[in-house]
Amino acid sequence: MNLKNKLLLISLFAIAMAFLESSVVVYLRELLYPEGFSFPLKRLAGGLALTEILRELATLVMLITVSLLAGRKFSVSFAWFLYSFAIWDIFYYAFLKALLDWPASLLEWDILFLIPLTWTGPVLSPLIVCVLMIVLAGVIIYFSQKGIPTKIKLREWLILIAGALVVILSFTWDYSGYILREYSLAEIWNIPVSSSLLDYATAYIPGQFNWWLFSSGSVVILSAITLLWYRLKNKATKRRSD
Repeated sequence: MNLKNKLLLISLFAIAMAFLESSVVVYLRELLYPEGFSFPLKRLAGGLALTEILRELATLVMLITVSLLAGRKFSVSFAWFLYSFAIWDIFYYAFLKALLDWPASLLEWDILFLIPLTWTGPVLSPLIVCVLMIVLAGVIIYFSQKGIPTKIKLREWLILIAGALVVILSFTWDYSGYILREYSLAEIWNIPVSSSLLDYATAYIPGQFNWWLFSSGSVVILSAITLLWYRLKNKATKRRSD
């Protein structure tokens, strides 16, 4: 399959997944927030909370599966995973805007992920990450189409992972700070989790997003992408001159 057709099919798959995901949110908000979504969150029953976490895991499995089918080499499969994830997330918010007229602005807070703890941030922040993912995916796919080996070097991986961890830290910073103001790490990881902790956790209202931390992680990721671009570009130039 040529690149154009593959790009079209994977984009359609990701967009369809985005609509499916946003539809679930529409149903949940109709049931839990008929007056309109706002923090603090309403506490979910045990079975529903577990279902929500498993749904997130299933989404990742679906994206990983289609990326493995799309690429023969790990770096290319990784690129298609990044691309499909980004398109899915972008259209997820686009469909929520169309269906619910939400968010009112790109600075409105949202629950981004629940594993292994709650990630929160303004809608703009995951969209910026999506742009970085598309750029990285584009670099890998572009050079792989030219027959250039696109294996990511250890140094590039370390920089990418470091940047990603900083970005994730920015998403969990506000929520973690809120929890740790009242509970110790030992209490948080205690099984079974106390009812008082769950009540306190669901009473969380976002405070201030750590844009400095988020921007630092994004710059680190962008530097890794730049290093990869120049290395592959030099390899392509050398191949043409040989």
